[in-house]
Amino acid sequence: MKKRTVILALALMLVAAASLAAQTYYIPLISKGFQHQFWQAVKEGALKAAKDFNVNITFEGPESEAMVDKQIDMLAAALAKKPNALGFAALDSKAAIPYLQQAKAASIPVIAFDSGVDSDIPLTTCATDNVAAAAYAADKMAELIGGAGEVAVIVHDQTSRTGIDRRDGFVNRIKSKYPKITIVSVQYGAGDHLKSTDLAKAIIQAHPNLKGFFGANEGSAIGVLNGVKEMGKIGKIVVIGYDSGAQQIAAIRSGEMAGAITQNPVGIGYKTVEYAVKALKGEKFPKFIDTGFYWYDKTNIDDPKIKAVLYQ
Repeated sequence: MKKRTVILALALMLVAAASLAAQTYYIPLISKGFQHQFWQAVKEGALKAAKDFNVNITFEGPESEAMVDKQIDMLAAALAKKPNALGFAALDSKAAIPYLQQAKAASIPVIAFDSGVDSDIPLTTCATDNVAAAAYAADKMAELIGGAGEVAVIVHDQTSRTGIDRRDGFVNRIKSKYPKITIVSVQYGAGDHLKSTDLAKAIIQAHPNLKGFFGANEGSAIGVLNGVKEMGKIGKIVVIGYDSGAQQIAAIRSGEMAGAITQNPVGIGYKTVEYAVKALKGEKFPKFIDTGFYWYDKTNIDDPKIKAVLYQ
């Protein structure tokens, strides 16, 4: 009798273990793109968290950050698979809302990452404080151009939360704190370095006295740098970027770019998965998870703390 009881108990334990294995959470992450090294670093962090928390994830995004419709299709396809939770970095902070409402109706927790949405549906957003980071870039710009002169800005878009916040963070800090600096142009290059190069050259032609240029993401910054190079203005126009990547790192080492803001993309990816798991466990947490930012230039680029958050 005792032997039969032991066998039955072992069988029940095996069934329970199999049931737990079958319940491994599935969490798709829909990013804003794949063309920048930033997103590969976010993916790296997400994969590390998936391993640490024993969940299954997928990580995908459109080829270009201009492809809002394709990202929405990816979001719809992910929801159709009935995931346990969802990570989402919106290209358009309003276009995705109907699909996020579907997720809410299906009790699928949504964690926003990198770029929030104009909705309270995401339980939290794991991201850089982009307003504060861009304002810091404005302070550095003012310092480097002597507190006076004309500057211009190229942003990746005016629909994502990151685009809006980085633009406003930079522009509002200049307007509120530096009355002798004039922002002569704000343009949008879809995060594409070729389009941003053309925009930068046109701005330089229209404003020959330009003293500074801010590129609000990796593609924008490289476009600005290339435009300044092609117009023969290296050393005459201060270039400040955002993000990192091999080209920006090389440009900062060479002095062609004065410096840039780097985020913590591995941390963004990791925290997105971590907080999705917390949500599935019913835990409570803040509406914003600040993953931090750093200013880097040729004086600190080899500091171990900076090197740890540069992605190339």
